[in-house]
Formats: sequence, structure tokens, C-alpha cells
Amino acid sequence: MTLHFRQALLPALLFVCIRTSAQDPVSVSKLDALLYHIDRMYVDSVNDKELVDKAIISILEELDPHSIYIPKEELDEVNEPLKGNFEGVGIQFNIVRDTIYVVDAIAGGPSERLGIRAGDRIIRIDGETVAGVNFKNSDVMKRLRGKKGTKVDVNVLRRREPELLEFSITRDKIPIYSVEAAFMATPSIGYIKVSRFSATTMKEFRDKLDELKRQGMQDLVLDLQGNGGGYLRTAIEMSDEFLGDKKLVVYTEGRSTPREDTYSTTEGRFEKGRLVLMVDEGSASASEIVSGAIQDWDRGLIVGRRTFGKGLVQRPVMLPDGSAVRLTVSRYYTPSGRCIQKSYEEGVEAYQREKAERLGKGELTSADSIHQQDTARYYTMRKRVVYGGGGIMPDVFVPIDTSLSSDYFGQIVRKGSLNTFALTYTDENRANLLQRYRSPDQFRKEFKVDVNVTNGLVAQGERDGVKPDAAGLERSKPLVDLRLKALIARDLWDTSAYWQVINPENPVDRSFQRALEVLKDDTFQRLGMTER
Repeated sequence: MTLHFRQALLPALLFVCIRTSAQDPVSVSKLDALLYHIDRMYVDSVNDKELVDKAIISILEELDPHSIYIPKEELDEVNEPLKGNFEGVGIQFNIVRDTIYVVDAIAGGPSERLGIRAGDRIIRIDGETVAGVNFKNSDVMKRLRGKKGTKVDVNVLRRREPELLEFSITRDKIPIYSVEAAFMATPSIGYIKVSRFSATTMKEFRDKLDELKRQGMQDLVLDLQGNGGGYLRTAIEMSDEFLGDKKLVVYTEGRSTPREDTYSTTEGRFEKGRLVLMVDEGSASASEIVSGAIQDWDRGLIVGRRTFGKGLVQRPVMLPDGSAVRLTVSRYYTPSGRCIQKSYEEGVEAYQREKAERLGKGELTSADSIHQQDTARYYTMRKRVVYGGGGIMPDVFVPIDTSLSSDYFGQIVRKGSLNTFALTYTDENRANLLQRYRSPDQFRKEFKVDVNVTNGLVAQGERDGVKPDAAGLERSKPLVDLRLKALIARDLWDTSAYWQVINPENPVDRSFQRALEVLKDDTFQRLGMTER
């Protein structure tokens, strides 16, 4: 061990001990003394970096579940989804039976510009054979990603082409889209699904919003289910699109950070039409900021299930070696004054387990099973009662239906059989399917999963080690058929097509169907909500 160890560890520890050091300088001396004695006297050699990392992680675990340490080598990967882009060739791929299948060439990316398309199989990368050699996803990404302007050569096998096709791809900045889907659910109701709040989300969202308005959209369903959050600023900007001028969107406050109020501005692209937000137990952080603001101002209806309950704000802090910490610096509060952060008093493991335990408690299947941690009452603009301390409670609760689940369905999903079969089926029938079905909507209405398709899926499951189970398949048949149909639509068109197929008929979660229903019945009028 060297002096470098002490020099590296002390700044890292001190930044999370600011309060302690300010109030009790002896604590800093204790740390310094311990490191000195380890350096001079410890019986065995110690991995400096490993010990430093473990010390930082241990300290952060004593704070809250969202203060986390990010090693230098993982920093780019962690930040990538929020930056909204990466550098590479611009394809989405799956590995099926040791073969790399192109699922999609990202629009505007270098691969799409060269003519690489869905269904292509990548055989060689820079002269190295990558088919049939048990490559992992990470192995492929290491070879395809790289600095903008650098080149990578790939050899592609395309159905009905006698020879391998050669492409020399110049890597470029590739967008990571956060708006997964946007389409007209009815002639007057638009639907947009946002998967995260990144640096590019608002441009994507505004473009899709404008496009749907040109198609005649009067009301909007905004789907934030499964959206785990992202940038606070992006959530504020999205809320601003729906709220009138000078309305409080959110405020933040912490021990060392004074209260900071954020208000909406004069211009919003969708301040008049009716709005429904879809949320669930996976909707967290930035999703809850948008949901809380919309609910507190009675601007729209929240449909689905109780959100995750993350009301803590993190600030990135860089450490001397290039690693970083996301340190919780404040709590955020909805306009009515609610902090929706759920309790973490029982530790990180219990905190993370709480979401999974909701099903066992009956919370996902019955609204009566939900117990608010904070019983204090808060009031929306129209004096409706809402609660804090454990997520955003929806205005319209939608239970999940577990009756179609089976062990067989779980296995074909976990083994990847469903995805694999959908991809191979689409690849083998692409030309015929695209000729027969001109749009995702036509495909949704007319395509049927027949017995031959089902048998093909069962056979794929067998190849993947899933034993056929007639009873399990029969029980889960509506779910299997719909999921398979949606995956085929995705492979034919894009992710938007997946949601266009699955949402209207989803037998497990009827949140989308319920969202359309409340836009047609008297729910808005009954609650005195904003009319278009």
C-alpha cells in the first residue's frame, strides 16, 4: 500500500462526511489515523482501489438508497441513456442461435444510410467471424461502438442474396430515443409513450406532439408506465407544456440547499386539450414530478397504479480519479406541498424489495389494499384530497390481471424464446407480411396467430430447453398470442408498432383501455377537470 491510497481515499470519504467534519473535526482525524496505520502496519498487501471503492459504497449505504457511487470505467455507460446519444454504427440487434440479427437500423444513423436493414445477419466484423462463435451482446457492442469518424467493416448475409454483402460503416453519433411510441389511438385521441427523461426528450416529445396535432389530436394519453425518471429539468419542461403561465411545477429543498420554486412559463404546446397520464409502480422520480404537477393543478387524470415513490434529488459529484457519486442533496415537493418519497428507514434492501412486495400485499390488484405511509392530507386546486409519502396515487385505479400467467409463459419469456421466434418468423416472412399488411393498424386488426405459428413457438421453446406444457400454454394463450403479435409488429416496423398492437387488447394491464374510456365518459366533468 502506498501514500497514494490515503490521498485517494480521504477526499472521497470527506465529501460524503461534510456534515460530520463541519460539526466534529475529530471524525476526520480518526479516518486519517486509520488509513495511516493500515498503510504503515497492516499484515497483508491491500488492493488500494478495491478498498477505496468499498469504503465509499459503505458510507453511501448509510445515507439513502439513491446516493450511489459510479466507478470511472462505468461512468459513460451509466450516463449514456440520459445524454440521448452514443457513438457507433446505429443498429439494434439480437443474438439468435449464435447469429447476430439486425432488429432495426436506427433512422438517420450510418447503418441505415448505407442500406443495412432489419433481418440482416452480421457474419464478420473487421474480418473476424462473429457467427457461430458464442458471442455475447457486450462482445458485439465492443466491436461496433467507437469514436465518431472511425470505420468498421461488416459482412452481412441477407435473405435471397447469394453472396455476403460488404459494408464499410463510418461511426457517428447515434440518438437514443426516449419517446418509444406516438400514434393516433382514435381519430381525436393521441398517444405518446416516454421511456425516460433525457437531454433530448423534449425535442422528441414536441416533434411528436406537433405531428399528432396535425393529424387531428384533441386529447392526449401520455404513457409514463415503467419510466424510471431522468433529468429534473426535462420533467419541468414537459410539465410546462401542459400548464398555464406562472403555475408552480415543483419545489426542492434540502438541509444545505434553500427552497427553490420552479414555475411554468407562458407558452405550452398542449394547455387546452384533455390529458390522461398512465403510471404504474415503475414510474419514478421525474415521472412523479410530471404526475404530481398535473394532478395538483387538476390539469389531467392519472390512470393506473401507485407510482414508485422517489422524491429525492441527486447531484453528480466528480471524484479525483474520474469516478463520481450521485449524492442526494434535496427533496422535491409537488405544488400542493407533498413529498412523495417512500420510507427507507428499514434499509436499502427493504426499500428495493417494497416494489416487488406490492403484488403479494394485493396492492396491484385492489385499491383497497393500498395504505398511504403519510396520512397528512393535501389538496389539489379544486380541493380534491391527495396524499404524500409513498408515490402518486392515481385518480383512476387499474388493477393488473394475474389470471393469465403460467410457469410456461414465464419460461419462454425468460429463455428468450418468444423474442427469438418472433424475430426468425418475421425474417422468414417479411416480404409477404409487408405486402399483406400496409400499416401497424391493419396488422393489428387482421393478423391472427394460427396453429402453425403457435407450434413454431413451442418448438423454439423446446430448442431453448423449455418443456412443452399444453395446460400452461392454454392458460396463457391470449397473452402469448398478443405478445408474439406485438413483437412481430416491432420487427416489421418499429417500437411504436409494438405498443400500437399491444395496448388496445392488453389483458394484463387495461390502463390504456381505461384511459380511452375516461376520455369518453363523464369522469372529467364529474371531477370538475379542465375541459378542452
